[in-house]
Amino acid sequence: MRSEQVRSDVTVIGGGLAGVCAAIAAARAGSRVALVQNRPVLGGNSSSEVRVWVCGATGHGFHRNARETGIMGELFVENQYRNREGNPYYWDLTVLEAVRAEPNITLFLNTDVTEVQAEALPTARSEDGYEQRVVSVTGWMSGSERRIRFESPVFIDCSGDGLIGFLAGADFRTGREAYDVYQEPWAPQVPDDNTLGSTILFYTKDVGRPAPFIPPPFAKDITETAVPDRRVIAVENNGCAYWWIEWGGELDVVDDNETIRDELQSVVYGIWDYIKNSGSFAADNLTLEWIGSVPGKREYRRFVGDHVLTQHDVLGQTEFPDRVAFGGWSIDLHPPGGVYASERGSRHWHADGNYHIPLRCLYSRNVANLWMAGRDISASHVAFGSTRVMATCAVLGEAAGLAAHLALSLDCSPRELARDHVSEVRRALVRTDASVLGICSEDPHDLAPRATVTASSTLRQLTVEVSTDTEALDAPLGIVLPVAPTLGALELLVDARADTTLDVAVHTTGKPQNYLPADQVGATQVAVSAGEKQWVRVNLDWTPQEAQNAFVVLAPNPDLKVHRSATTEPGLLFFRHREMDPDEQYTEQWRSWKHVWHREGLCLRLVEQTDAYAPQRAVGGYARPYGGPQLWASEPLAFDPHPWLELQWPEPVEIRQLAVIFDVEVEEDLINLHHHWTPSETMPGLVRDYEIQARTDGQWHPVAGEQANRRRTRRFDVDLRTDALRVVVHATNGAPRAHIVSVRAYDDRR
Repeated sequence: MRSEQVRSDVTVIGGGLAGVCAAIAAARAGSRVALVQNRPVLGGNSSSEVRVWVCGATGHGFHRNARETGIMGELFVENQYRNREGNPYYWDLTVLEAVRAEPNITLFLNTDVTEVQAEALPTARSEDGYEQRVVSVTGWMSGSERRIRFESPVFIDCSGDGLIGFLAGADFRTGREAYDVYQEPWAPQVPDDNTLGSTILFYTKDVGRPAPFIPPPFAKDITETAVPDRRVIAVENNGCAYWWIEWGGELDVVDDNETIRDELQSVVYGIWDYIKNSGSFAADNLTLEWIGSVPGKREYRRFVGDHVLTQHDVLGQTEFPDRVAFGGWSIDLHPPGGVYASERGSRHWHADGNYHIPLRCLYSRNVANLWMAGRDISASHVAFGSTRVMATCAVLGEAAGLAAHLALSLDCSPRELARDHVSEVRRALVRTDASVLGICSEDPHDLAPRATVTASSTLRQLTVEVSTDTEALDAPLGIVLPVAPTLGALELLVDARADTTLDVAVHTTGKPQNYLPADQVGATQVAVSAGEKQWVRVNLDWTPQEAQNAFVVLAPNPDLKVHRSATTEPGLLFFRHREMDPDEQYTEQWRSWKHVWHREGLCLRLVEQTDAYAPQRAVGGYARPYGGPQLWASEPLAFDPHPWLELQWPEPVEIRQLAVIFDVEVEEDLINLHHHWTPSETMPGLVRDYEIQARTDGQWHPVAGEQANRRRTRRFDVDLRTDALRVVVHATNGAPRAHIVSVRAYDDRR
């Protein structure tokens, strides 16, 4: 037996997406990181060993402009470029390459941590002079027969099941809290130990000739269960389309892991026997290509931090001062009986938009140097029903990794960081382009907000005029429009079969990240004469106190049709209202307004010019849609073939780092595996070819740039003394305009 000792600044235990993003974030910030994973591959439940979709704040397209940025966003975009078909092994490679690209990370695969040394150590921070701290963790590297002890000042438990925190004595909870703990409507009246169960998936393949299947004797006869009547079985389904093959919620998902695995595999073979041999499916040429051997766990320990996220925080979208990440998946709870339950496999309660998660949920309240991210954060069972999905776990990992580095740099505890250094945390999150909502770029080291910003051209007139089809106004239609500074007259292209009227109402969206009608602020009725292809002017006359989105509702009218276009402009979204199915059981999961016409829209014209795409939007401000598109957009490239955005200072400034954030269209819902197909390898709105120029002594000189760009955030270390910068766009990946989300010019390097 070989014994080793590894010392680093940060030890991350768990190589799922939370652990991967935590390790990368800490490493990029400058910490030396040991990333310890007990499996031979990274990615956790998303890896080729388990093959679960990476879901997140978009809710499979339910929320708009909700896709994650930061490290998780990089993984989504890179995977889309190299793996549109959703090959699980290519996804493994995408994640592995991201880790190996960081020189500050040392990766330990196949290393199972089972020992934790924790002690009450002297400190001036505690009233009694002592605090519980993790000193080291020790793991066994299978295959290499190495016993490795990991030592560091801080540890991040991304193990999923929370073994590290448990062994360290961290306060935790399992099961379901009673209603009287947090007064959550979906909490049971009596607490219990039930959790969400585990899942094993399978893939099939058409071999082009008959491929018989002889079931093993332990295959479950699913005709004796509720499965054929209560679940969707289809020959075209693969992998996570069978997410409902779930069991073990009434057991202990760790203690009974082997029992759960055996039962799940018997169910899979039983379902496959039913597909192949019942005669109900055209499956003669199908074979079972892959079946999981590692149960994908959903829930186990949840540690207790200085804040416990609850159902009220998720649905109320609580705006925490120490918010470090956001989620958007529904509160998605499954019956404890899993696949054998007579009720449907899940029920969902959606917030009106994305919600915030505070830093106080990411560290232990009683183990002073223990951070956590992923499934084990501080949340109630009900709130966990939303935070548990992997893209949300990933952004929590990035926040925890960055926070761990900051706490080390500032020589403070996690609690002190959340209490006394919120501004430093916010600046670090913005600088790394992490997934946060409603946090402006206010870094004093960023010189860009001090500059005068101009552009070669700017989208000022929102006009979409080319009709490709008509849409009957047989249900209310909604239009999200950016309002900056005013919403005056809106013109719509309509057909009227008789003289009639068009009724229009204007609503706020409530919160800047929401895309639903909230408070009504105006309404009007317009006379429409019989005729085709006529522009009808609607005077809306709304000037809010600050720039924001409006939700404009067109009332149904059987005599009217509106014209559709095959194109639209950034920031415009379109919705149709649907009445609830009277047989709908779970009314809380119904949303009446459904998004329609992806990358298409209505023919419309805003008469007044807009400042929603002004050059100033690209400095300071927000780095993602929030109460508006929050980007600069040029006029069409056909009229301005090499558009530029310019920053000019009254006196020369010293710049040490440049950062440009391009538009990867966070409105597009990307996925790592096979849930849905997105045709573009690279988002059309992303700038492909560009050059950054600096002006010295009145002359422009190139200082950075690239061709064939496929990334959102580009950073360049420089040594510049200049009075002006230009980002010149030479080509996009298909969009007719140049889009730039943010330009930053720092007087330091980090």
